[in-house]
Amino acid sequence: MTAVGEFLRFGAAHGWVPAATTALLSEPKVLRCGPPGYDGGESGQLRQVRAAAFRFKIAEPGYEDLSVEQIRRMLALAPRARERFLVGLLACTGLRIGEALGLRRSDLHLLASSRAAGCGIEGPHVHVRRRAGNPNRALAKSRFSRTVPVTADLVALYTDYQYERDRVPQAASSPMVFVNLFRPPLGRPMSYPSTKEAFDRLARTAGHACRPHMLRHAAATRWLREGVDRDVVQRLLGHASALSMEHYRHVDAAEARAAVEHVTWLRERS
Repeated sequence: MTAVGEFLRFGAAHGWVPAATTALLSEPKVLRCGPPGYDGGESGQLRQVRAAAFRFKIAEPGYEDLSVEQIRRMLALAPRARERFLVGLLACTGLRIGEALGLRRSDLHLLASSRAAGCGIEGPHVHVRRRAGNPNRALAKSRFSRTVPVTADLVALYTDYQYERDRVPQAASSPMVFVNLFRPPLGRPMSYPSTKEAFDRLARTAGHACRPHMLRHAAATRWLREGVDRDVVQRLLGHASALSMEHYRHVDAAEARAAVEHVTWLRERS
């Protein structure tokens, strides 16, 4: 803001910016406690200075998380199998919403063995690939492909979604996983705005905020708290740098209390 303000004052000096604009950049302020040696004048008339009018509050960086109970409530309240599978997918795998919306049915290897599909990875899993030509413009942030294992519960949610999807003939020809089933254009890949609307409706029903990235955050935080190696979590999330992991490790009150009670000097250890 300092740089922008000085640039506008520079523009005003050259007649490019109206003087009224630069007048909005500062406001009078009274110095109650001046710096050492500052003379405020005999009657304090020099204590009034010009201060920046635009300031931003500096706060502790916060984070948004969802508890296991909240995620289960979202699954219970989701009105359709498609939304239940999407919520479950994000919570189970930690995928970004762009990665989820960009999934194709060929990316889902949900059998115990996928050797018939030419994939040597054992167990149910999802392939996350970056594609620039998705019709819904969904884009995976990471440039590197990865695989993420999934659970039997998520496979069951996908089975329910497939049954729901099969009742919409227009969806049969789409290679995308998430498609429009309830409003036109039927069979078209789900877009970011329509996904946001679905989560907004779910948030109103659940009575708490629930956005796609909160599910990714919840997955990462749960893995780290359960003692999963940071390198494994980094690979699951698709982060190229280990520094990105710092956003997902939060110490809650229960962990802080457990640490203090574990190491105490006020009683004799047995």
